[in-house]
Amino acid sequence: MRLRKTKGFAVLRRKTVALILSGCVFTQIDFRSFAFAKPSVGFREYIDTFDGYSFKYPQNWIQVRGAGADIFFRDPFVLDENLSVGFSSPSSSRYNGVEDLGPPEEAGEKVLKQYLTEFMSTRLGVRRESNILSTSSRVADDGRTYYQVEVNIKSYANNNELAVMPQDRIARMEWDRRYLSVLGVENNRLYELRLQSPENVFVEEEDELRRVMESFRVNKVT
Repeated sequence: MRLRKTKGFAVLRRKTVALILSGCVFTQIDFRSFAFAKPSVGFREYIDTFDGYSFKYPQNWIQVRGAGADIFFRDPFVLDENLSVGFSSPSSSRYNGVEDLGPPEEAGEKVLKQYLTEFMSTRLGVRRESNILSTSSRVADDGRTYYQVEVNIKSYANNNELAVMPQDRIARMEWDRRYLSVLGVENNRLYELRLQSPENVFVEEEDELRRVMESFRVNKVT
């Protein structure tokens, strides 16, 4: 009798310990899932009443001055992810509407050409591959027409550009990026919002970046 009681107690104790351990495992899994859950992204609004445009951007992005654009924000952790706004001068060209660029397809060709011109490199063995992914036109809630252009650009460079033999010059990818442009016209100016993101980051943050695109507005300057 005493043996059976001891055995029963041992079995009961093992079951109790197993339940406690399993509870600890489930608790750890729940906390781990919570810790790695992607936080919701908040947005701030930037309004330039002097130059006549506005947009929303992720609230954790920081402004960088002296970047060569009218305004420039970037992700503090992914340095290749950023946005900027630029616009033309009415003294050099006067626009009545974004349709002055032609249909969206023609505008896309011009946008890509401008990107490739800016990314020209004097380094030996550097080449760029580019592709227009999409072009579109939309009428926003302000009644204005905006063009949207998406392109992909890849940059390759030889690991030994001074090598004599071709087999010693192996091309490797330097970067692979998505470029998003939104074009609008007001005040006889052509405005462009640009977004840049590494392709692998774009896959994760596409919804947020498209929200930035859709928020871009050009406004009448009084």
